[in-house]
Amino acid sequence: MEQNLAKTYNPKEFEDRIYEMWEEKGAFRAEINSEKEPFTIVMPPPNITGQLHIGHALDHTLQDVLIRWKRLQGFPTLWLPGSDHASIATEVKVVEQLKSEGLDKETLGREKFLERVWDWKREYGGRITKQCRKLGDSCDWSRERFTMDEGCNKAVRHFFVELYNKGLIYRGNRLINWCPTCGTSLSDAEVEHEDKQGKYWYFRYPAANGEGDGIVVATSRPETMFGDVAIAVHPSDERYKDLIGTNVVLPLVGREIPIIADEYPDPEKGTGAVKITPAHDPNDFEVGRRANLESLSCINPDATMNDLAGKYSGMDRYECRKAWVSDLEEAGYLVKTEELTIPVGECYRCHTVIEPMLSDQWFVKMTELAKPAIETVKTGDTIFVPERFDKVYYHWLEDIKDWCISRQLWWGHRIPVWYCEDCGEMICAEEDPEACPKCGSKNLKQDEDVLDTWFSSALWPFSTMGWPEETEDLKYFYPTSVLVTGYDILFFWVVRMVFAGIECTGKSPFKYVYYHGIVRDHLGRKMSKSLNNGIDPLEVIDQYGADALRFMLLTGITPGNDMRYTTEKIEAARNFANKLWNASRFVIMNIKGEDGEFLDITKEEEILSSNLREEDKWIISRLWDATDYVNKTMEKFDISLAGQRVYDLIWNEFCDWYIELVKKRLWGDNAEDKKLQEEYSYMY
Repeated sequence: MEQNLAKTYNPKEFEDRIYEMWEEKGAFRAEINSEKEPFTIVMPPPNITGQLHIGHALDHTLQDVLIRWKRLQGFPTLWLPGSDHASIATEVKVVEQLKSEGLDKETLGREKFLERVWDWKREYGGRITKQCRKLGDSCDWSRERFTMDEGCNKAVRHFFVELYNKGLIYRGNRLINWCPTCGTSLSDAEVEHEDKQGKYWYFRYPAANGEGDGIVVATSRPETMFGDVAIAVHPSDERYKDLIGTNVVLPLVGREIPIIADEYPDPEKGTGAVKITPAHDPNDFEVGRRANLESLSCINPDATMNDLAGKYSGMDRYECRKAWVSDLEEAGYLVKTEELTIPVGECYRCHTVIEPMLSDQWFVKMTELAKPAIETVKTGDTIFVPERFDKVYYHWLEDIKDWCISRQLWWGHRIPVWYCEDCGEMICAEEDPEACPKCGSKNLKQDEDVLDTWFSSALWPFSTMGWPEETEDLKYFYPTSVLVTGYDILFFWVVRMVFAGIECTGKSPFKYVYYHGIVRDHLGRKMSKSLNNGIDPLEVIDQYGADALRFMLLTGITPGNDMRYTTEKIEAARNFANKLWNASRFVIMNIKGEDGEFLDITKEEEILSSNLREEDKWIISRLWDATDYVNKTMEKFDISLAGQRVYDLIWNEFCDWYIELVKKRLWGDNAEDKKLQEEYSYMY
């Protein structure tokens, strides 16, 4: 036992050293023991582009406390770490790197570009795992995985081919969310919706036959008018019954479009008449399908206008809007303008306003896959903590749309589909085909797109254990015990892991899903670069120590709720660590007999039969009580309450009371006290 603790608590002197010792001795390595029930957590994989942020610190600390608690209870525990290739974010980083060198990825070519990305991954990819060690994560690093390693790549291909063969994956020309900055499609879950101040412009579309006043339509996106193919009104709207079936003229353009009846327009909203632009609005797309209308796209992938916009061709969409509205107003077609709050969809990565766009993409049919995912939560096979997230989960799954899984990127899992350039045959296969099975041609070209990062992440709980192979790890450690994650990625990830796990293994991947909130600044604001209010956990660790940061995070959070980071909280946590340090130093300094056998404090009869004073029995009873309380609260995932009980036991009961009570015995002249002190000094 170390006899000379430093006088001052300085975690820089020992935290890294202790962690290295743990790792060298294999303290975190999981072992299969068929006679015991395992406890498993698979770490949500941080991006290889990332740096540990305060959200990671909270997420990882919660997982670490759960895994250490079960490890101490004697469970065979596995906390499996790993990282995600993060298609969009990583490609952006490497493109920026190339740009600084005067290069671009198209000039470099796909093969050379991917070599650069792998070089980048090797150089920077391990940075965040080193930071996880700095935080104290007790992961089994021998099982560390990467979403694009050989095993995970095999799992992704197998899953794609299986779904394709079942008819659950298809390629179609549909309206998708397009990010002009990232240059790729996005799923619905990757679009963040925010209400912003905007305008509705009311324009008059004149009647094609020159009779009457035509019809007035309101729009928040006048630049899409070049793609209008109809005006829709509700069939029960008496104002427009006589106009259904007639044509109006697209202002200044001169193209005639019909007025049609459809249930979509709300007679109480605006004028009750809606312009239909199937190539640029998801609701209009559905109206267009019902009415068998053509789709006309007037905006390019880079958010500039195309030739359909006439003289505005080549202009940025917002520049076009300004010029187009001005011209319509000058020509007398603008009736009025209205200031309104408008929901705007933005890319979750770069926050560019997304552009709905018609495109050939790959999709997963979600309706059938969603049903067992709903059922597993309803039957209690998978339990959400807190329970209120059930409703959010059901709402999203019950109204789920087909998932667009193809991305116009080069970094990622390339879609395992090839096209024969001689006969047009499409081949979907797990292994690269050598020839076309239809005509025998070797002139094959693989699909250029890669899969959505979340497609591979959906397999994470079991691909990391060797699926689709029936490995020993998979048979023993899967399904996992608990997923710890922020509520903000319920749609991105949790839903997809649940349906993928059931589809691939027949079992939900988790027994429990613990949702925590986000860490906000002291004013309750979300941390962001624009506000410059982010907290770097590595800087906090450098100043206060990892234990202080972890304890502050644990005792400041309740399931599903956000927390605020304040300097006062982290200082209080450091003071607690310092208090524990000083108490430990006091005990070590007063130990005299090191060769005595320790009492087993879990056995009440041994304690009560020993020659202990009342204060000794009291503190041990408080320890028993605290242990029981902590176990019960941890079972309920009330981790903050467990942490507070530890605080009360150590600070209030052990330090403030017990140590003060025994000081007289340790330092006094009473012979009996001296004898007892030597016999039981290891207790102090």
